[in-house]
Formats: sequence, C-alpha cells, structure tokens
Amino acid sequence: MTMRNRPRAGAVALAAVALTATAFTGPARASGGTAAAGHQGTQAAIEAAVAAGIPGVTAEARDASGVWKTAAGVGNRATGAPRGKNDRFRTGSVTDTFVAVVLLQMEAEKKISLDDPVERYLPGVVTGNGNDGSRITVRQLLNHTSGLFDYLADVPYYQTYTLGDGFLAHRYDTLTPQQRLQVAFSHAPLFQPGARHSFSHTNDVLAAMIVQKVGGRTYEDEVRRRVIEPLGLEATSNPGTSSDLPRPSGRDYSKLFYDTQPDRIDDVTELNGSQNWGDGDIISSAHDLNLFFRALLGGKLLPAQQLKELKTTVVNPDLPITSYGLGIEKLTMSCGDVWYHDGGVVGSLTLAAFTEDGRHELTFNYNGDWDASGIVPILNAEFCDQAAN
Repeated sequence: MTMRNRPRAGAVALAAVALTATAFTGPARASGGTAAAGHQGTQAAIEAAVAAGIPGVTAEARDASGVWKTAAGVGNRATGAPRGKNDRFRTGSVTDTFVAVVLLQMEAEKKISLDDPVERYLPGVVTGNGNDGSRITVRQLLNHTSGLFDYLADVPYYQTYTLGDGFLAHRYDTLTPQQRLQVAFSHAPLFQPGARHSFSHTNDVLAAMIVQKVGGRTYEDEVRRRVIEPLGLEATSNPGTSSDLPRPSGRDYSKLFYDTQPDRIDDVTELNGSQNWGDGDIISSAHDLNLFFRALLGGKLLPAQQLKELKTTVVNPDLPITSYGLGIEKLTMSCGDVWYHDGGVVGSLTLAAFTEDGRHELTFNYNGDWDASGIVPILNAEFCDQAAN
C-alpha cells in the first residue's frame, strides 16, 4: 500500500514497513455490517494523527448504521479555524478510479478494447528510448504493468514542481500532458510490458488522453457526464487551470524544505490544476467519494463483466499484501480484505477504503502531507477493531 503522488507531496510515504509492523486485530474478515456506535476507535485514531502533527483531518464513514462524519484539528493554521466535516480537497490519484470507470464503460459500449495497444488510440505518442505504444495495452496502463517510467520520479521535474523554492516559483504554471510525458519518455522503460506491477503516473495521463480520443470530448466532460452528474456528486469537480480550492475547504500545508528546514511548514493551497491533469486533478469531498465508491462496487456504474475486470488484480511485488485492479486496490489485513484507493498532492493526502460490497466505507483527508504513519491505525480502527464489537 502506497500513497500515490508521494514524490509530488514531498513527504514521508506510507511505507510497507508501516503496514507489516502494524498489529491488525479483529476476526477473520473485515466487517461489512454495523460498526461500533459512534466510531470511537476511528475518532481516537484520527485525533492521534492530529496530535502527531497533521494540521487537520476530515472524514466520513458509511455502514449499516448510517453515515458518520467527523473532523479534527485545524483547517487554517493562521486563524485557527477548525477543519470542516464537509471540506472539499484535492484527491490526488483517486482520480485514477474515475478515469478507469469511464474506460470500462466505453469497453461495455464496444467503443474500445482494453487489450488493444495504446498506439491504436494515441499513435506516435509513446515513443523514444525504448518506449513503444504498440507493445503496451490499455489494460496495462490501468493496472500499472506497462513498465513506463513515472514522470514524477524524474529528479529535475520533482525538484522544480514539488520541492522548496521550485514549487513556490512554479505552483501557478500551466502544464500540458505532453510536457509531462516528454519527461517520462526521456527515460527508458523500467521493464517489459506485463512483466510486473509498478505504479506510474505516466500511465494515468495516457489513460485520460485515451478517454478524450475515444470520447471525442475532454476527459473532464466525460467524467462529468458519465459519473459526476448521474451520481449527483455536487462537491466533485475538475479544476482545469484554476489554482483555487472551492469552498468549503481548509488550507493545505507542506514541509517543502524538509531536508534543510524540517520544522518549516508552508501554505501550499494554491496550485494550478493542470499540473495534476488526468492523474490527480479531481477535487471532491469525503461524502462524494463514499457515494462514488458505493455506487461503483454496488454495480450502478458498470455492467457485471466490467466490474469483474475492475476487481481483477495483479500483485504488487513491492508489497505483496496489496494487489492492484483497474483503478482500485486490495489490501489484505488480518481481519480480511479491504479495497481502497489513495492519493496525494502537495499538502493533501486522501484515502478511500471500502468492503467489496461497498456497504462499509471510510474516506478521509489530511491537509498536511508529511506524515502518513497515522493512516494504518485509522483503517485498523474502522475495519478491524470495530468488526470485533
């Protein structure tokens, strides 16, 4: 389990060691029914994350007993204004699930085959330094087995757009997808297509471009028409080139200078949305993401065949207790399997987790990006500890 966009967030990752060292408790399977009244354990774990230094957390859980919303800490360090229960935030790579759903809908409509080569839809785009779009399938983009280099792992790009003075100088820059792909394809592939799983934001940018090519309209329009509007996700949007967060929302914070000034915290709320286009730009709320994943797992967005494909996973060899489907992931805990997707941009970490039937969900967001160590205890409290009650 990894926090997506971790190079962009420039913070401590949710590392494999954090998962394997955590003592998950509970019965043999994750609870799909009623959680403990009031979600006291989850609340305590969220408050512990804030006590450890995260400015604020907003969260919502859904289960058989109904909807539970909470917030802890501050949404604005300057004014002391509290974090809001209905805050909107940048979701980071949770965007990937929206894109995957659109492509799977297109497959169901016979507009695309996921086993077609990328070259068929984006001729001449994936090329150079051994990169070859004729050897990579659309499915391999979605399950991250393409082998393509992650543009965010390019050191000059990372330093320019995610760290210190580079971020502060370039946070308002408008970037095109082609600029980010050029960075990726200046590197050779990491491995042959299909050889293994390795998450790469380059895959996600290409997937969004295929949505546009096949749909004949912008990827944003396709997501809005196929997902946002049918589900009534009123807090969910694509920012385009806007640098603002829509209200209600808190401020976002990052330790941009963590190597040289580890105690310095910068307000990083303003960020041009184009820098995350297609692989992390969607803005949403905990409420909307829970509605989205419940509808998705409940079969309201995809036919049975496509839902089966969505949940067909490949093992992540870097962390074998996780496996990756088409835009969602599976985590094997001692109390059972939980599906999830996570994401991060500078100043914001998000995780949405849910049982396979979508009837027990938890989505939460940090408005600080430098410490992910509290995330596993929050998941454990919601899905394992409460399952024991």
